Amino acid sequence: MTTAFTPFDIAAFVWFLAMWFGQAWLTEKSPWAEHSLTHFINIGRHGWVRQAATRDLRMVDTAIVAGLQNGTAFFASTSLLAIGGGFTLLNSVDAAVGVVSALSDLTATNRTAFEYKVLGLLGIYAYAFFKFGWAYRMFNFGSILLGALPPPAEAETTEMDKAVARASAIIVVAGTNFNRGLRAFFMSIGYLGCFLGPIPLIASSTFIAVVLARRQFTSNAVKAMRRYE
Repeated sequence: MTTAFTPFDIAAFVWFLAMWFGQAWLTEKSPWAEHSLTHFINIGRHGWVRQAATRDLRMVDTAIVAGLQNGTAFFASTSLLAIGGGFTLLNSVDAAVGVVSALSDLTATNRTAFEYKVLGLLGIYAYAFFKFGWAYRMFNFGSILLGALPPPAEAETTEMDKAVARASAIIVVAGTNFNRGLRAFFMSIGYLGCFLGPIPLIASSTFIAVVLARRQFTSNAVKAMRRYE
């Protein structure tokens, strides 16, 4: 009986995970994280809440949160659609194997491998859904904490500082989870290389990780943030 995966297939999958979570570490936890675009935006989030604390009317702030929630809900819904598409693909494995066989060395004898690869894709979108779902909830909590900010007359009080810190922290958590869900979406594109073989998987996942790293550290957006910090 032939095995579903070769050692090279497994090594390529491990490489994919290393690219995914390595990029996450680089952006969130590494010594270079403070130079990332995400870091600058998190500073902006703290500044936003601090400015909101000085306003009598905070309708503009609730509108911003609503926009963030709508964007998060869109991606959460898209994750569910992608999961549904994956299950549809599982119901049409024979036809899908025939298509992919024309593009790679995949044959009907490793149909099981194809099914496992689809399940892996489903796992990525399920992960993304949970991240987007949690981000949506955190944005909801953030809107509540924005509404709970003391009036501007108490701007220099300890209570105001604590309220601003709480709201900022929750909104940063929301943004972090949204970024993780979005990163999963991007890496799912790289994961598609596994259907063509281990070498395409290594190449595609590396390419996506490099693109994401470039956007975080050397893109025009981060250069603009550094120029005007």
